Amino acid sequence: MDKLTIGIIFGGRSVEHEVSIISALQAINALAKDKYIAVPIYISKRGLWYTGQELLDLANYQDLQLLLSRLKQVYFSPAYGEWQLKQDGKQGLFAQTWQCSLDVILPVLHGTHGEDGCLQGLLELTGIPYAGPSVLGAALGMDKIAMKAVLKDAGLPVMDCIWFRREEWFENEEKVLNNIEQSLPYPVIIKPANLGSSIGISFAASREELDEALTLAASFSQRLLIEAAIEPLNELNCAVLGYGSQIEVSCIEEPLIASKVLSFADKYLQGSGEKGMSGAKRRIPADIDQALAHEIVDLSRRAFMALDGAGVARIDFLYDNANKKLYINEINTIPGSLAFYLFEPAGRSFGALLDELIDIALTKYRAKEKLLYYYDSNILQQGGYKGKK
Repeated sequence: MDKLTIGIIFGGRSVEHEVSIISALQAINALAKDKYIAVPIYISKRGLWYTGQELLDLANYQDLQLLLSRLKQVYFSPAYGEWQLKQDGKQGLFAQTWQCSLDVILPVLHGTHGEDGCLQGLLELTGIPYAGPSVLGAALGMDKIAMKAVLKDAGLPVMDCIWFRREEWFENEEKVLNNIEQSLPYPVIIKPANLGSSIGISFAASREELDEALTLAASFSQRLLIEAAIEPLNELNCAVLGYGSQIEVSCIEEPLIASKVLSFADKYLQGSGEKGMSGAKRRIPADIDQALAHEIVDLSRRAFMALDGAGVARIDFLYDNANKKLYINEINTIPGSLAFYLFEPAGRSFGALLDELIDIALTKYRAKEKLLYYYDSNILQQGGYKGKK
């Protein structure tokens, strides 16, 4: 059986750039070498695309300028059916242009331009099979405001919130502060609407802290989300793997956090940086009763389907200990370390998880190929041009 060539795209113009590098190298190392040829595709912070074997060593990223000088700068054409990575620019009078044909794309980008539907749109134009969420699923998963609206409409439990645009905050800070205080009691949580890895998220118990938190969030996002904080709180997470109605829910974890909000440091800086999200402190399985565990599994399945999930996603929950209520906090459609550590307790290795992601990518591709996208007839040949839409 011929090996499939898998293009692993990572990096990107995102504040989660370094996290993406760690997740991607973990995935590349776990891919079965007897089944796949891994082609690393690195997007720099400037948005340029590169490939080369030097990308496979995490130590090389300590000097990015030196690393980039050793790589091929490449591009990926948006033309339908051109599933090739090609070297950018002329390489000499007699040099042949380098190119590499790809069979499947595995996106391992976190945050803006990679997990928000932008990259998925490019991949849809080419028609290439790709793992992970659709354009819609990625966009909904990345925008916390839109995500909450869809989940609420589906009858799923989410925290009440209010939101403002960035310019509203800078044009009339006093009005925004007053509106928040009239709508929600302290303490509150302030979030950029479209970031992951807990970047830009703050806890505020006073007007002064709220002011600082909104300014911080506004430096990352065009829209700002504010929710009432739950105290005492348990954060509980699980992962979902699948496509359509074929969905598998992982073990449930309880992150062990060092602050009131699960921070970037809690997720990525507690252990070895090479472990990424898999190195964060957590309790697996979570110390919860069976009734709560069953509720989390049920809500995870329903949320994944409501948000057009595909591939692997991590769904984060907030549990109000005082009132015994569970809320869906968010979905991460390309989670850190691809959430492989949540499937390991049930016996699924990272390599087996990647096998399933690639199978799902091919299944999605075959399903889309059966759809009708255009008519072979040309109505413009009829003349008259009096048709009505």
